[in-house]
Amino acid sequence: MRFPGLGEVLFFATAEGARDILTAPSAQCRAPLPNPIEPVVGPNSLILLSGEAHRRARSVLTPPFRGELMRHYVDLIAEAACDQIATLGPGDRLLVGEAAQNITLDVVIRVVFGVTDRARRSEYSRVTTQLLRSGSAMLMLVPWLRRDVAGRGPWARLVAFRAQLDRLLSEQIDERRGSGEHGSDVLGLILDATDDEGNVLGDDVLRDQLRTMLAAGHETSSTSLAWALHHIHRDDGIRVRVIDELASAATPADIATLPYLGAVIQETLRVHPTVPIVLRRLTAPLTVAGVACSAGDVVGIALPALHFNPDIWTDPTAFNPERFLGPKPSPFQYAPFGGGYRRCIGATFAHSELAVSIGTIMKTLDLRSHEQGKPPRAVPRGIATKPSREIALEVIARR
Repeated sequence: MRFPGLGEVLFFATAEGARDILTAPSAQCRAPLPNPIEPVVGPNSLILLSGEAHRRARSVLTPPFRGELMRHYVDLIAEAACDQIATLGPGDRLLVGEAAQNITLDVVIRVVFGVTDRARRSEYSRVTTQLLRSGSAMLMLVPWLRRDVAGRGPWARLVAFRAQLDRLLSEQIDERRGSGEHGSDVLGLILDATDDEGNVLGDDVLRDQLRTMLAAGHETSSTSLAWALHHIHRDDGIRVRVIDELASAATPADIATLPYLGAVIQETLRVHPTVPIVLRRLTAPLTVAGVACSAGDVVGIALPALHFNPDIWTDPTAFNPERFLGPKPSPFQYAPFGGGYRRCIGATFAHSELAVSIGTIMKTLDLRSHEQGKPPRAVPRGIATKPSREIALEVIARR
């Protein structure tokens, strides 16, 4: 396929091809540029860096997302979910996409940025939503549209919203550094961290990384949350089994480790990988699944094709969480978070966020789907693929 700015991309959809791409050493490939999300995340984003710059940034940014730190975050995730559904009662409708967007955005603002004041969280939410909505597909994919016409037009709006968010981020960073108490949220841990040469992240780089976590983490998690709730309530057997398992979970930390709920999330990510392609630009020749590729070529994994490959998955079109309760698939058969040295640093966090959000909602509300006809399709919007229409669930009762 041909992509604007990248040229021809050779895609693979087999475990052999995925293995060859994901295990290629960093010296043989780099992030393909230009990347359409650069206007939002900035040139210093971990997503766009390669080589030594990528390694150093990753060494600073990875520790706050390690599994052992999840216990510091799960209570805040549950609180964000509770706040979103606090006013719903019998007969009301839960608009799943809208609720998922609000929950995951609030989680980023609380857990990553460490913003506790409600009014300030609202300001962050407003500016972030405006920034992400201003990044239309055409503006992202067609660079020549990025023109400021006397301070007007789509590009001028995006730049203005990005500047507003940067001012909020700069205020938060300055307050933390001025207080001398960085805190245990992601921002605080990053401010305390140094790379292996003892360097901290500069303010420009730090803002780009925070915007990356905001755009990448919020958009993808909200989509996965919406799809998971859709599938749970589309199949009464799955819904009942999740509810029965949740009865054994007394705390958000317990919810995060439930095996069947975890399998539902994994199956959701198999059927609906939110970022459906993994790309590398080769800097040296590489043979991928027997195909000789040259330096300069862009190779990729088509995740939907890999995740629905009948040579790998039994009955791949069926939504079947139980396939993840047995032996784990290899990282070359199942790669919703990418893989290799560029695997998403927030994968563990995302799983906990989804589990706790789903569990909190379902322990609080008895929900039913009255959907008839074909389910929504996955369509590209922003940096992720999302349901083509809103998913509505009826509130039967509060538990």
